[in-house]
Amino acid sequence: MANIQYDESDPRYHVNNVKGWIDDLVTHLREDTEKFDEPKAQALFETSAEVLIGMRKAFDDYEIGSEKAMRAEP
Repeated sequence: MANIQYDESDPRYHVNNVKGWIDDLVTHLREDTEKFDEPKAQALFETSAEVLIGMRKAFDDYEIGSEKAMRAEP
């Protein structure tokens, strides 16, 4: 997908920002699990990353209108 710039009044502008933050946080969480050996903390970080991936999908669904609830009204 092309890197399209949206006006700040367009929800897609904010959707793209949030998606970037989520991606960064998922990367950070997964990288951090390599820095310590405590299994419960590793599970917490990995589970958090997976939850955020689900949130990222919701933003993708909004952007492309793939879910009925996220489609534009006629």
